[in-house]
Amino acid sequence: MKIILNNTAEEFQHETLTINGLLSLKKFSFKMLVVRINGSLVKKDEYETAVVRDGDDVMILHLVSGG
Repeated sequence: MKIILNNTAEEFQHETLTINGLLSLKKFSFKMLVVRINGSLVKKDEYETAVVRDGDDVMILHLVSGG
């Protein structure tokens, strides 16, 4: 499967991945994330069921707070 992840072409051996699967593969462990698939926001409670497919454009941004 080929996708665009954060504006970079990526290739995976899987035909589909859940958001949790993708986060695990990429070792993203940030607590506060914003995830979009093809421009649509994915809520945190949907990470286990939301599916990334070949050709999808995925944005995963981590939020940082501080002062």
